[in-house]
Amino acid sequence: MAKAIHSMIRVLDEARSVEFYEKAFGLTIDTRLDFETFTLVYLRSPDADFEVELTVNKDRTEPYNLGDGYGHIAFVVDDLEAEHARMTEAGLGPRKLVSFSPDGGEPIARFFFVADPDGYQIEVLQKAGRYR
Repeated sequence: MAKAIHSMIRVLDEARSVEFYEKAFGLTIDTRLDFETFTLVYLRSPDADFEVELTVNKDRTEPYNLGDGYGHIAFVVDDLEAEHARMTEAGLGPRKLVSFSPDGGEPIARFFFVADPDGYQIEVLQKAGRYR
């Protein structure tokens, strides 16, 4: 059986991105592989195997065009309101809290989005139901 291990995103400024992911989600550098033309930075939290892989192309000077194909990556948290308040206080600019009730009934998810320094969208979900 396959197991998801990381999601890769291209970033313009390594230090700025590492700082964001640490401040927003507590991810720290697990491994940093430096090559002649690019650097790979693997970020993880102490309680999960899944990593965010930052790819830094050394000759890149312009922000990446995210196009219309990128969706988002998601993180689950124990206390959505507390995380929203913490990110707001930290100046990370989380968007509004949303309760998603597609048929008008009981919400199936509660979440908010925040963008990283390169514009990648990140969904932050309340731990509940299928989101664990």
